[in-house]
Amino acid sequence: MEKIYLDNAATTSLDREVLDAMLPYMTTSFGNPSSVYSYGRETRLAVETARKTVARHLNVKPGEIFFTSGGTESNNTAISASIRDLGCTHIITSGIEHHAVLHTVEHYCDGEKITSGFVKLLPDGHVDLKDLEQQLAAQDRKCLVTLMHANNEIGNLLAINAVSALCRKYGAVFHSDCVQTVGHYPIDLERIDVDFISASGHKFHGPKGAGILYVNSNLQIKPFIFGGGQERNMRAGTENVYGIVGFAKALDLAMANYEKESAYIRDLKDYMITQLQSKIPSVKFNGDYKGSCLYTVLSASFPLTERSEMLLFNLDIHNICVSGGSACSSGASQGSHVIAALDAGDAVPVRFSFSKYNTKEEIDHTIDALKELI
Repeated sequence: MEKIYLDNAATTSLDREVLDAMLPYMTTSFGNPSSVYSYGRETRLAVETARKTVARHLNVKPGEIFFTSGGTESNNTAISASIRDLGCTHIITSGIEHHAVLHTVEHYCDGEKITSGFVKLLPDGHVDLKDLEQQLAAQDRKCLVTLMHANNEIGNLLAINAVSALCRKYGAVFHSDCVQTVGHYPIDLERIDVDFISASGHKFHGPKGAGILYVNSNLQIKPFIFGGGQERNMRAGTENVYGIVGFAKALDLAMANYEKESAYIRDLKDYMITQLQSKIPSVKFNGDYKGSCLYTVLSASFPLTERSEMLLFNLDIHNICVSGGSACSSGASQGSHVIAALDAGDAVPVRFSFSKYNTKEEIDHTIDALKELI
């Protein structure tokens, strides 16, 4: 069997229709959108059409969508703007956020002018909303709450409307990293009262290096990157036109096919859970894997033995691509900070993440390999 790719939470393959939409802007329609002649006007139209497409799917105004290089830049922009422009001096986050949030919070917090706190987690990995409210109520500083919509390692979904209600009750700014949910769920920001969300195209069969930051129109913030008037003076630098076009096309396709594809992928995840439990009874699952959880992600832990400690390496030898945690820490010597926060004990965590291109035959092959290796 050819290589089996089960690490779609890290990145996804580019959809052929997305590539076809992008190609003209790599070849014939190559103008700089800031140029006033026809080549520039042509690409400017493509950028603004893409913006309208993204805004329509998120049910926001086009002026609230800013194109970025991806989730990391968007997270950095939202956090820095909340401190510098919106007056937030205390940040509440969780210990299982992506490092694009955790490291940014760590950078800005000096323990005096800017402080931070971690919200408690429940045993299943969900945010403890009671603790969040207690922390907000106890603060006399203006707070930024930054909590991801879905965890990239265990898949837990945030009760985003409940968090939003608490933020409004206590006057906090709310940012949510939605990198794992935009393109995988219909998201209506008319019904979710949030200040910032981040998204990245390569998580739903779009191009790498293209993302968005949603900024609620009630906010007035300054640029994160200076040097030009692009993105309505909010992000300097020549626009990644083909990336922007690809992001919008990928989101269009994902939402058009959401019901069919999400049902198919959910069935694959359920099948893998059943097969793992049947063939490897010692397996345990991390997070709220059968409850409020991404249908695209399954985090499993296997007992630590001499055979299993090299599991990821040996799966790779068997041409099976999975992750031990987030893609950004793959290959790093330290373990997953998410699994550590859940206190899962001595075990070998493996994240399987699925796409519309995976099959049950691939899962069967993976299960057989796991049985042999464990």
